[in-house]
This record gives sequence, structure tokens and C-alpha cells, in this order.
Amino acid sequence: MGPPTMKPRLSAALLAGRAAATLSRRLGRGGGTVIAGHLVPRIAPAALKDVTQALPNGSIVVSGTNGKTTTTRLLSHLLRASGMRPIHNRAGANLLSGLYSAVAQATDWQARPRGDVGLFEVDEATLPKALEHIHPRVLLLHNIFRDQLDRYGEVHFVAGLWREATEHLRDSTTVAVNADDPLVAALPAALTYGIADPGVGTTTLPHAADARLCPVCGAALRYDLVYYGHLGHYACTRCEFARPTPTVAATQVELLGDQGTNVIVETPAGTLRANLRLPGLYNVYNALAAIAVCNALGIKRDVIARGLETFTAAFGRLERIQVEDRQLFLALVKNPVGFTEVLRTILTSPGRRTLLIAINDLFADGTDVSWLWDVEFERLCGRVNVAVCTGLRAEDMAVRLKYAGVESSRLRVEPDLDRALELTLRAAEPGETIYVLPTYTAMLSMRELLHRTGYVGAFWED
Repeated sequence: MGPPTMKPRLSAALLAGRAAATLSRRLGRGGGTVIAGHLVPRIAPAALKDVTQALPNGSIVVSGTNGKTTTTRLLSHLLRASGMRPIHNRAGANLLSGLYSAVAQATDWQARPRGDVGLFEVDEATLPKALEHIHPRVLLLHNIFRDQLDRYGEVHFVAGLWREATEHLRDSTTVAVNADDPLVAALPAALTYGIADPGVGTTTLPHAADARLCPVCGAALRYDLVYYGHLGHYACTRCEFARPTPTVAATQVELLGDQGTNVIVETPAGTLRANLRLPGLYNVYNALAAIAVCNALGIKRDVIARGLETFTAAFGRLERIQVEDRQLFLALVKNPVGFTEVLRTILTSPGRRTLLIAINDLFADGTDVSWLWDVEFERLCGRVNVAVCTGLRAEDMAVRLKYAGVESSRLRVEPDLDRALELTLRAAEPGETIYVLPTYTAMLSMRELLHRTGYVGAFWED
């Protein structure tokens, strides 16, 4: 595929989008990551399709409830290590407006892309619409968990959307799915990935598991091994549906708490060993997903291994920030499964923890916070030094912790984020790690607070 022929309307639309985004950022009004995405399609509705079709190495589309941003950031790192130049909605704006903005920012005045491969994180419910504009070389379907009930409804609704969307894919698209998630493993796929180390699993399905029924016939699933949520080794008790044997499999996993993870992965190109700086079993899945995509693109195994070991977390997602003589460990939380896994990760080593939990209920967070009652906060019993609850739903969070058995004497409620951070810093010992667990908009507010106080650069400077 070569560059597109000159299209004055397309060029004008993309130029206008870039100018609007630049002006928005300079005025400090925010919205710089999406304003172009609202303007460009009004002028040139086919802009997203036109630009992505001009990319010589095609496009990668990634969707899933948990791990989209980290996986695409990791893929961007690996693609660059292999010599490619990705066009990527790096800020995580994953609705159609964010995709239009990404291509507007990555084209020149003649509408020619300043990259050679597209890399797009896409919201679960937006995926069908995105696939009308982007014909991906690789489509990665990561997982489906209960998330933002006010927007998505139950998990089977999202699975149905994906099933319909994938029926219309071109034969040139390679579909990669998580073999350990029955909701996505039921979709036709050329590539699968999963964990094959029983040492990091259990035999008990958690009470908040989102997939207990066969997506093919509706009968009960039998789980022989569970890694987290409903991810694991399963088979239908009535029909022949069962976990497929992964094309890319983590055969050995060593969890190092919040310090990282050692993995050995079997791939079609041979064995790969890496020390991930990313902690938690959920990041093993993110790494496996990225490895599967790289295999589909023909990226060499040694390039993948080096890239895995040099990658650090996306902002706000397991990010470490030094604040004077204490360290903040930021981990985004947004649904029961993800929050529970974050707790499991930070509690790997013994001792009490100082926590700052920031819960908002704005649109981007999900306005229904009933999901907090399905998080396994009981893990915190006897493990809390101080837990400061902040954000718009600070009181709800404190009540949930109290019912989970956390001692009332160790709970603090401070809705104001600035004062909550000060309170948490005073409660922590010098040299201690403070675990900051915010929902999405609270994470952005925390990041802005830390930028304002000089502890981190602005996102645009990262």
C-alpha cells in the first residue's frame, strides 16, 4: 500500500483537527486527545479508513475489558524495537473520537501517515463501529469482564457484539484471542494465548466470576484450574466446547509481588524467557497477548524478549512515583476482577499497607459503584496500616472496607484529593511505599495533582 492520492477535503479535515487539539492544550482546557476526533469526521467521515488503508504494515486493533492500555503500550514498545513506526492512540482515548484524533495527529499536511503501522486500543462496545473504518491486519480480543454496568450491561452482551463484528472480518485479518477466557475463546481465531502453569492457579472459581455458563450451549462450565476471575482451564459439562490449547503459552510464571514477574513462554518460534517489570498475573496475560501479536507480525523472538524486559508500565497503571522520602505505587482499578488482582499483587509479601483509595462515579468510571461489593476487600483484614478513602464516593468505599473487616480505627475519609494525599503521606513511614488505587477519572486527577506539585511531568511530556 502506498500513500493516498491527494485529497483536499481529507487534508483540510486532518489539519483542522490538529490545530484544534493544539489550541485546546495551549489553553489548558484538556480535551486535546479527543477534540480532533469530534471535528475531523464532520469534515471527512472516511478519514480514519483512508489513513489506515495507507499504512504499509496494516493495523492492529486491541479490545478487552482489562489491559488494553498496557498491552498497546507494550506493543508500541515492541514494534519500535523491531524498526516499525506505530500510529497509536497512546493517551488511551479509545472511542471513535480518539481513533480519529490519533490519525489526525500522525499525518502530514498532505494527509500522509507519519508511521507505517496502526496500533489502536478500542473500547469494547465501540469495536463493531471501529471495524467498519479499520480493516486490521491483527485483531486482538483480550478478555471480557463485568465493567461499567450502566454502559455495557452484562458480559454476554459484549460477547454478542464481538461475535457479530467478527463475522464480517476480511480473510486477511488474523484474530488472536485469550484461550483462558471462554467468552472470547468461543470466537473463531487463528492465534490463542494462555497460561499453562498450574502453580499460579487455584481450583476454586471466585464468587464474582463472570462466566460460569458455556457460550455455545448454555450449560455449566467445569473449571479444573482458575487463574483469576473466570480465566482458567475449563470445559463444558454438556457439549464439546473447551479451552483450546494456546498457540502462545506461559509454561512457568514466578510472581515477585509488586516488583515484577519472571516468565517462560512457549511460542511457535521457540522458547522465550523474560523478567517483566510488570507485576501481577494480569500483566502476564498482557505480555502473552503482545507476544501473540508479534508472532503474527513475524517479529523476531530475541527482539520480543528484550522489549519485554525494558518496558515499564503505562502512566497510572502500576506506575511508581517518588514523593520526597516515600514512594507512590499507582494502580488503576475499575472493576471487581481487576481490583481484586491488584490487591492480591500488593499483598504478596507480608506486612501492613498504607492505602489511598480514590473512587469516582463519573461517566468514564461508571456511574454504578455497586461493583465495589464484589471486590475481595476481605483480603485486607489485618493488613492495613491506614486506608484513606477519597473521591466522589469516599464514604461508600469506607463503608465497604468496614464491612470487609478492616478496623474502623485504620480508616480515614477525606473527599478532597489534595488533603487526602497529605493525610496519607503523614500516615506512612519514611521509605514506605504508599499504594494509590484510583478509578479512571480519579487517576487523572491524582496525576494532575502530582504534576502541579512537581513530582511528575505532564502526560504530554512523558
